[in-house]
Amino acid sequence: MASDRSKTRYSALVERISFPARPPQARAGNDSGKAGPPLTATSSSPLVAFYRDGAPDDEGRTLAEILAWDDDRLEAIHDFIQWLFPLPEPSGANPHAPILDPATTRIFHSSIAMQDRLRQSFQRMMRFYGFRQSTTPAGIAIERAPDFAARAHNWLWPMNHNHLRLTRILRSTLLLGLDAESKALFRALNALYREYPDRIPSRTHAFWSSASGS
Repeated sequence: MASDRSKTRYSALVERISFPARPPQARAGNDSGKAGPPLTATSSSPLVAFYRDGAPDDEGRTLAEILAWDDDRLEAIHDFIQWLFPLPEPSGANPHAPILDPATTRIFHSSIAMQDRLRQSFQRMMRFYGFRQSTTPAGIAIERAPDFAARAHNWLWPMNHNHLRLTRILRSTLLLGLDAESKALFRALNALYREYPDRIPSRTHAFWSSASGS
């Protein structure tokens, strides 16, 4: 059972999350091969440099290096998730992380390479949580992997910090063009909420629903 202090810290972090209207999808451009607005004006964006150009984050770590971490390291380190899944609001856990602005969002939407790397980040975190992605006649699905029980033991508990990470992943992927992945993840989490209502607070479920636009 989480302590009162842990609950207070968790609630304080949750209060920082808000859900302004989703920006309209940008016209294609850059490496998509289609016409669109010029993208050079924000080429200095640290998020673009990190995702598109292979530049390191503020701790000197590249995307490829982070995606190669094992599960224990992903659990123990708390200042990488804001780079993998950026949001328009400052992070309470990592106030130095870059903020997602409209211009950077447009570049994500227009760049095939950045979309592919964002999918790699999404799929790595799905494995961390014990999920796997599949394709069905109805579209993308997020399913429980064979090691789900072992992985879920790490995070499927009330007030676990990974619930906040999942909120971030749901919303960031939705904002950056991975709508299907965001919706599929929410469906998987929604099924868990119905199966384990004692492990996922209703408030957490409401944040997940809002973050995925569900």
